[in-house]
Amino acid sequence: MKFKLNLVTLALLTNAGMLSGAAIAADGYGIQNANTEKVKFDKWVCKNCKVEKGVSGTVGVGAGYSDSDDIRSANAFATKDGFAGKVDADVKYTGENGYQASIEAENLGMENGRAEINAGKAGQYNLNLNYRQIATYKTDKAMSPYQGIGGDDLTLPGDWVHGGSTQDMTNLYSSLNPLELSLKRERAGLGFEYQGESLWNTYVNYQREDKTGLKQASGSFYNQSMMIAEPVDYTTDTLEAGVRLSGDNWFTSVNYNGSIFKNDYSELSFENAFVPTFGAQTTGYMSLDPDNEAHTVSVLGQYVAGRTVMNGRVYLGQMTQDQDFSTSGYGYQMPTESLDGRVDTQGATLKVVSRINRQLRLNASYDYSDRDNKTNVEEWTQISIDSTTGQAAYNTPYDITTHKAKVGADYRLARGHKLEGGFDYRKDERSYSDRETTEENTLWAKYQLSAFANWNMWIKGSYGERDGSHYQASEWTSSEQNDLLRKYNLADRKRTQVEARVTHSPIDSLTLDFGARYALDDYNETQIGLTESKDLSYDASVSYLINDDMTVTAFYNRQNIDSEQAGSTNLGAPNWFGSVEDQVDVLGAGFSYNNLMEQKLRLGVDYTYSDSNSNTQVTQGITGDYGDYYAKVHNVNVYALYKATEKMDLRLDYKMENYKDNDAGNDIAPDGIWNVLSFGSNSHDYNAHLIMLSMSYRL
Repeated sequence: MKFKLNLVTLALLTNAGMLSGAAIAADGYGIQNANTEKVKFDKWVCKNCKVEKGVSGTVGVGAGYSDSDDIRSANAFATKDGFAGKVDADVKYTGENGYQASIEAENLGMENGRAEINAGKAGQYNLNLNYRQIATYKTDKAMSPYQGIGGDDLTLPGDWVHGGSTQDMTNLYSSLNPLELSLKRERAGLGFEYQGESLWNTYVNYQREDKTGLKQASGSFYNQSMMIAEPVDYTTDTLEAGVRLSGDNWFTSVNYNGSIFKNDYSELSFENAFVPTFGAQTTGYMSLDPDNEAHTVSVLGQYVAGRTVMNGRVYLGQMTQDQDFSTSGYGYQMPTESLDGRVDTQGATLKVVSRINRQLRLNASYDYSDRDNKTNVEEWTQISIDSTTGQAAYNTPYDITTHKAKVGADYRLARGHKLEGGFDYRKDERSYSDRETTEENTLWAKYQLSAFANWNMWIKGSYGERDGSHYQASEWTSSEQNDLLRKYNLADRKRTQVEARVTHSPIDSLTLDFGARYALDDYNETQIGLTESKDLSYDASVSYLINDDMTVTAFYNRQNIDSEQAGSTNLGAPNWFGSVEDQVDVLGAGFSYNNLMEQKLRLGVDYTYSDSNSNTQVTQGITGDYGDYYAKVHNVNVYALYKATEKMDLRLDYKMENYKDNDAGNDIAPDGIWNVLSFGSNSHDYNAHLIMLSMSYRL
């Protein structure tokens, strides 16, 4: 089909080199079908397409102060307790002959800062520099008697008194010192893109990420253990490169992705805080994350044939790990010096979408992936702990092959009425597993209604079943488990799911939205394990433009997940039953008032509240309630934006976070358990405040 040219068509054609790979509507209306035989491109000039030369955009700085007695608040404020500063920028430069550059920065100098620089010539090449920082904080109130934290050799004080239990460690509390459990990631990258002739372009991107900090770990000697701080000093180098070829109705590309991971620490040593028992050592050793590599080469492409679009991808990859084993304190003969681990991956994806006519469109896809563990199987001597016998054991080379196939259709019944449906199939083949093969079949349908003015509604339902090969315990993984136990990811399952959404705008200034979802997982053949799971969620939101200057928004979301499981204390039929109820509520509201003080001032406030709680009950003759776990958080942001001059804006923000949780796992005294030396109470209950003044200037 051919069609006449207009201004928009010509504008698109001038950028055809950028758009040819992304097929536009596979129904004969693609830009590649435009009739350009009589067009005199050299005489065509867009009078309204004048591009401003020079520098434009905004730059800004900010300074503030945070007041908090819990470092966890830095996850919300992006700064620790004390003074903070930031730089923001969104600057563009446009020169002669298509040369251009841009600088973007957001919260640079704070814990979530980022910056990006681009420079090049439009349609020919571009150089990119980027930086990103991400920090996560768990606590700064963990307590430990160990010295040398932050390194790979943890020792106890010279006057330490070893005990058979934590209560016997008489110098425990006088030896405790606080430590911070947090992780910081810094990424820096360099990229280059080059657009050759109209048929090809290429790119290469390099990125380095450094991850540092401390995370919680544990060291054990037989049945006694200590919480210890594991040092994190990771470096990951990532390289991406590719070449792309394209034509009027096709494109293909060859791509490479590789990563190299290195850990500055290979092992962590720690002294035994307890009196050694059962022949235990006075010093323990822990292997840390080993160096490794991953490399993938892929070929992908797309072809447009009239009303049909076909695209696919084929890839080959390999992951390796060959760091020497840590043998400190290990008295057995090693079968090899290193794992010499290798995993080969391969896969392919094919998708076809075809518009049969104006009412009907069909689609189908197939996805294949294979993970082949080539690591050599070695014979290892087990250390005698608990019921382990000390006999030989072997590392298990797990493999998995996955096939996914989907077919679907959408049909336009009438104007504003659309029906969609499909069938999804999945097959997983696992080696050395309790179940070697699982198959899932899912049938779904969706109806969308938009025929009524200011209404948009849809409802979707699906039903699926999973079954597979004969289920039996594998000697490689679970030789001592209950024969009736079924792992939830392998067990037979029937899944029913319904979801719907309604959006309504009764007047131009008001939008209402409501959605709901219900899912039931029935593990109908399971006697021991997860037997049922229900997931119910719904949300509602409203946005109202009171007048040209005032806007109010609000939303609410709730999710309930209830699960049932059965267990056995005698490796036989079920004799105890557990019920877990999880509930999450999130609500928020916002209000803004513009054009105050002669259209120079804007005021606003945003508020969110979330409450997550969980309760577990176990019945074995009598019912025992494990008690509620909850985490509650209030966040408030009050701001004022003032237009001081035609080019300068001032903004004042006040933020508050109120957080409280009661996780029993974080609320154990250092000597609260006789055979566990813990980090102490690390639950959170705080009010934190941040005030920040920012200035932005338009160039």
